[in-house]
Amino acid sequence: MNINPSVLPPELPCPVDDGAAAHLEGASAPDLVLAATDGSTVNLSTLHGSCVIYVYPRTGQPGVPLPDGWDAIPGARGCTPQSCSFRDHHGELAALGARVFGLSAQSSDYQREARDRLRLPFELLSDSALALKTALHLPTFNAAGMELYKRLTLVVEEGVIRKVFYPVFPPERSAEDVLEWLRMHRGQG
Repeated sequence: MNINPSVLPPELPCPVDDGAAAHLEGASAPDLVLAATDGSTVNLSTLHGSCVIYVYPRTGQPGVPLPDGWDAIPGARGCTPQSCSFRDHHGELAALGARVFGLSAQSSDYQREARDRLRLPFELLSDSALALKTALHLPTFNAAGMELYKRLTLVVEEGVIRKVFYPVFPPERSAEDVLEWLRMHRGQG
């Protein structure tokens, strides 16, 4: 079994758009304070400018087995490659004026290990209480006794969700898809 979270196995099932994120575009970012991996807190409603928030189920750790059946869950696998795609394209996103945050239900301590190991130049936000699910009715799934977010990406501009990428597949293309939309949205595409 492949337990390297950076390497995606072939033939992963593709998630389908079940409509669970169709209501998000045009919604306001909620007044919700989340812990960040640098020890600060971030209130989603007070973020200014353009922000990209990629929401993911959970990052794996090298040498630690993934939950049973993880690869068979459409959209579950790929959090590490998705994070690395945002790392690798961070400069391009910043040049377009976009701040980047990752968000999952994992604790800040768990996320901090991933941020440091993957050398992410942005913070990960912890929503272990699934408060964003409640505030925005975000889609989740259950695996190995955990309720986890389904993968989606939000582009928030001046507190309003302007674009939702859902489902996100393949996950390692996520940052490129966001860049393409931002360039077109800003007339640079």
